[in-house]
Amino acid sequence: MKISFLIVTRHRPEELSFTLNKLKQLIQPEIHEVLVFIDACPETERIVSEFPWVKWYTSGVQLGASPARNKLYPYAVGEIWIGLDDDAHPLGTDFIDQVLSRFRESEKTAIIAFQEVRGMFNNDQIAIETAREGNAFYASEFVGCGFAIRKDIYLQTNGFPIWMDIYGEESALSLEVIDLGYDIIYDYSIMVNHRKDVVKRTLENKNYYRFEKQLVNVVKFYLVYYKQPTYLIFRAVFHNFKKYAITDFTYLRRFLKAIFALIISLPDTLSHRNPMDDSSIKRFRSLKAPLYQ
Repeated sequence: MKISFLIVTRHRPEELSFTLNKLKQLIQPEIHEVLVFIDACPETERIVSEFPWVKWYTSGVQLGASPARNKLYPYAVGEIWIGLDDDAHPLGTDFIDQVLSRFRESEKTAIIAFQEVRGMFNNDQIAIETAREGNAFYASEFVGCGFAIRKDIYLQTNGFPIWMDIYGEESALSLEVIDLGYDIIYDYSIMVNHRKDVVKRTLENKNYYRFEKQLVNVVKFYLVYYKQPTYLIFRAVFHNFKKYAITDFTYLRRFLKAIFALIISLPDTLSHRNPMDDSSIKRFRSLKAPLYQ
């Protein structure tokens, strides 16, 4: 069965190179493919010639993570698509066999959410030894740094949303998959090493950036998919104002910026409005969330 590995990247050529070298050891080029979308990043384009076995796609204008995925994924020809962040790589030499085996267990399985093993390790074996153990379970969504999805089911959805950029796009695609009557499985035994230096990213104020993006996207999520989103939007905005905005000036500035962005983008967001059945929303909210490190 042909598998497509799909990566969107921006401003991390070294991390991407590491991931691609890991994938080269894993794939069989005659039956697998690797596609990379460079989201407006000239320094990353300079490494293209080092990986002639990769199918490269580029954009001169920054699209954002989710719209870039939406643009890249239709180029894939594999029956199974594996999405990775540019700084995440599969763990284990039998990774592909594990993915295929899990999909063969049920035709209702649309997405497999991999366990994210976060951190910087000297080798993959150490990363594997730090992973959690547990039984697979039905999940509400997946983690974007590592997952697999069936092509035929993805094409029945609207794909990754073009009305979001980052932090929240997985929820949108997951809800559409659940609305179609399919399942998302979280599997502890299928793992990726997400090579994130959590301390460094915190010092770089990534939490402020994430706060702003997540506030914007959760409101958009309710506007697009819920029949009556008003109360949920008010609750989300009030919660973020009370918990973050009034405690920190930078959070307040990001909060106001998010509200302004929501107002400006409201016509576009409403043009994508696609309310789900109440039963789908209920199932989505009742399922267990994937585990985050």
